[in-house]
Amino acid sequence: MKTSHRLLAVLVAAIWGVNFVVIELGLRDLPPLVLTALRFVAAAVPLVFLVPRPSARLRYVIAYGLVLGVLKFGALFTALAAGMSAGLASLVLQAQALMSVLLAAAVLGERPARAQVAGVLVGSVGIGVLAIGSGGHATVIGFALTLFAAASWATANLVMRASGETRPLSLLVWSSLVPPLPLLGLAGLLDGGQAVLDAITGLSWRGLLAVAYIAYVSTLVGFGIWNRLIAQYSVARVAPFSLLVPVFGLSAAWLLLDEPVGVTELAAAAIVVAGLALVVRRSTADPNNSTAVSEDRNSSVVRRSWGDGSAAPGSPDRASRDGVSAPGRSRRPV
Repeated sequence: MKTSHRLLAVLVAAIWGVNFVVIELGLRDLPPLVLTALRFVAAAVPLVFLVPRPSARLRYVIAYGLVLGVLKFGALFTALAAGMSAGLASLVLQAQALMSVLLAAAVLGERPARAQVAGVLVGSVGIGVLAIGSGGHATVIGFALTLFAAASWATANLVMRASGETRPLSLLVWSSLVPPLPLLGLAGLLDGGQAVLDAITGLSWRGLLAVAYIAYVSTLVGFGIWNRLIAQYSVARVAPFSLLVPVFGLSAAWLLLDEPVGVTELAAAAIVVAGLALVVRRSTADPNNSTAVSEDRNSSVVRRSWGDGSAAPGSPDRASRDGVSAPGRSRRPV
């Protein structure tokens, strides 16, 4: 990956780390499934009238909306409401990195390098250390729901990659039309229709600001960049960057919510960062690994991944336009 793209992945991790604190604040005023539904309403409207339809088939748009919106975020918000702390949730959710790599290998045939697998395994050990040493910060149901959310996120990554989407922002916005009705229906069953109505009509400024951050910063900016990177690179190369989310999440929870950060949390965060370092070092040191070969075979997706029809940075078409010689073409005069 280019250095600028790695920095974008780190930026997304920071946005998502802070997002856990924002979710917990929003849950003080709104039921979890109502907050999730409002998040996707805000993400879809009014942008759905401004961005073109996704290039992917309708079944991928619906599947992405259901898996990411209803399953992943519905489970995560419910877990936080059920006693899972924001800092611990940010760490446990990153089990999706290992799940994403394994699923991509099994379903899409993306073969990760051994160093990438080792890095994800090391990061997962860090998650396990925190899970064992921080039992007092989570309920059993909260922990289980967070793991389910991680599996759903890994599945959503695969749906995004398999869709061949050329306009990731369009997919994100249009798929956001899918979750609100199922989520509000589930909220009505669990909390009662009147409770749902009261929560929406009595929305506080704190709840409104939480919805705005979750919808526009976390969803549109965060997942917009994330999906663009997945469209250009493989899941195995992008997903491990989410291992940085708990580093930012634990820090934000400590600063803003006064959640304690002890030796166990610090040790787990250090192990997670070490695992990510293995992945990033491998991607930088050996651009010709098996993952890179997989990217070359999917060059048509890479070239279209930036959503404007132009070649992605580093692709053959972009190289030829920038004056770099490509196979079978002469170099431009300088």
